[in-house]
Amino acid sequence: MILDSHRAILHLDMDTFFVSVERLNNSFLKDKPVLIGHDGNRGVVASCSYEARKFGVHSAMPIKLAKELCPEAVILRGNHADYTKYSEMVSEIIRETVPIYEKSSVDEFYVDLTGMDKFFGCLQLASELRQNITKETGLPVSFGLSQNKTVSKVATGEAKPNNQKKIDHGREKAFLAPLSVKKIPMIGAKTYQTLAALGIRRVKMLQEMPVELLEKVFGKNGIVMWKKANGIDNSRVEPYSERKSISSERTFGQDTTDNKHLKTIILTMTEHLAYQLRKDDMLTACVAVKVRYSDFNTHTLQAKIPYTSADHTLIPKALELFERLFDKRLLVRLVGVRLSHLVHGNYQINLFDDTEEMISLYQAMDHIRKKHGDQKVLKAAALGVDAVRSFNPFKGQIIST
Repeated sequence: MILDSHRAILHLDMDTFFVSVERLNNSFLKDKPVLIGHDGNRGVVASCSYEARKFGVHSAMPIKLAKELCPEAVILRGNHADYTKYSEMVSEIIRETVPIYEKSSVDEFYVDLTGMDKFFGCLQLASELRQNITKETGLPVSFGLSQNKTVSKVATGEAKPNNQKKIDHGREKAFLAPLSVKKIPMIGAKTYQTLAALGIRRVKMLQEMPVELLEKVFGKNGIVMWKKANGIDNSRVEPYSERKSISSERTFGQDTTDNKHLKTIILTMTEHLAYQLRKDDMLTACVAVKVRYSDFNTHTLQAKIPYTSADHTLIPKALELFERLFDKRLLVRLVGVRLSHLVHGNYQINLFDDTEEMISLYQAMDHIRKKHGDQKVLKAAALGVDAVRSFNPFKGQIIST
């Protein structure tokens, strides 16, 4: 049995992924400051190039402010379909090369190379994989290699842009020590402010803090934070499967042909599934709708979509699929919605078309749902139908189908 201390965990991250894809399609963008997002008075930055970051631009910043900081920036709306296509291309290259990998977001991967030193050498294999991804896709990629996921992810950040970094066994703590605590995964802006108020700005100081004090201030997260700062992380690479899905179904007490009622059910199911995605920091790339008629004949349609977790993208697609399936001459016994091809990822990929108001609306709605329950906020189209209010439209969970 191989001990955790002898593991070899690779973290791969596509450099400024969305910008890099755009540059493949338009060489004019090379070396220019590029912003991707909705170019309107209330639009936000979904992604930006390193050239733009030098001016202080960052993701989720209002486009208006970004243009003031970087007037020469080229602003693009973004192409969901292209980003999904290249994400799947990279996934396929990794799948064909290594035995175990985890797709942690649309542009980020973990690979377990434990034991591969006996055959190829982990660093050599990782380097060849990186070179192959760039050769096959034209995209720049960086990686970090160490004994665990936390240190490898931080190492990738230090290797960027378009480079690689290996942290030898036993050097994890020393590697992390001089870095800002912001580099530690799970330490966001609010946590950093709290740490800074305690005089903790470098990882070395976090390493030396009594873990009991951190637990007192941050609860269980304080213990996890202290372990990560000390290069301790025994979490496994979770094998990635495109077949993971969340779904919701409803069997009617009485078969129906009420098109409006059925569409309301589909809408409500999809809305709650989308909320579940956002709550779990996940995105979907495939929507499926199922209709079972009174004679038990069951029909399903699915559609590939760019990675998203947005209601206003998923609901129209689900309703479109339902309309294509629905035969108004037949009684319907059951309807269902399934979201599959799931990956971990935040709302960033949905920012291309969204305004600050739209993002704020999602955040406010989701906050209410988390605090008071999934059904406390519903779209107006779902109100006024007793059958909808009387059942829980989301009964699904993440399953491996």
